[in-house]
Amino acid sequence: MTFYIDSADRELIEELWPTGIFGGVTTNPTILSRSGLGQDDLPALYTWLTDLGVDTFYAQVLGTTADAMLTSAARLLELGPVVVKVPATAAGFQVARKLVADGVRVLLTAVYHPVQAVAARDLGIQGVAPYVGRMTDAGRDGLGAVALMQQAIGSEPTRILAASLRSLDDVATLAAAGVPDFTLGASVARALVEDELTQRAVAEFEAAAAG
Repeated sequence: MTFYIDSADRELIEELWPTGIFGGVTTNPTILSRSGLGQDDLPALYTWLTDLGVDTFYAQVLGTTADAMLTSAARLLELGPVVVKVPATAAGFQVARKLVADGVRVLLTAVYHPVQAVAARDLGIQGVAPYVGRMTDAGRDGLGAVALMQQAIGSEPTRILAASLRSLDDVATLAAAGVPDFTLGASVARALVEDELTQRAVAEFEAAAAG
């Protein structure tokens, strides 16, 4: 199982990366925008992350046509060995298939239905990212759908990278269903290392030691 930091916020990444819990950083255009960044800022961000020791970085293509996505993917790959995120659209599947054939690591993102994950597996795409919380917000059973994805595709060669997680309870439920990878936004990532009861226990230990 691997956890990722779903953010482009340098302060948050600097806070969490030294814990050793996380295996990399995931981004998309929305996440970049939240940190005041755009696609042109990716080279500087990538260099900074590499210097920090982050060796797995996910970045998403722009464009709605296959040609535009392929052009965007080529620019991303100029950064280094990034994992290229491609949306689960008709053009996106076409692009993902070509990139995989070229030996590029690809994550199919914005996945909302188990059959999309099955199609990704059949194309040999390395990962799929279902948006758990957004599925639930849309009236679907987000947790149930992702558990069904895991049951349908197994674990190899395609791995589920669960995204849009709202709580550690969501993570625990999906981990129990066999989901191998999770990308966590700021609140959920911090909850992993700042549990209230853990902090209370530590305070009690320190008080006892102080006599």
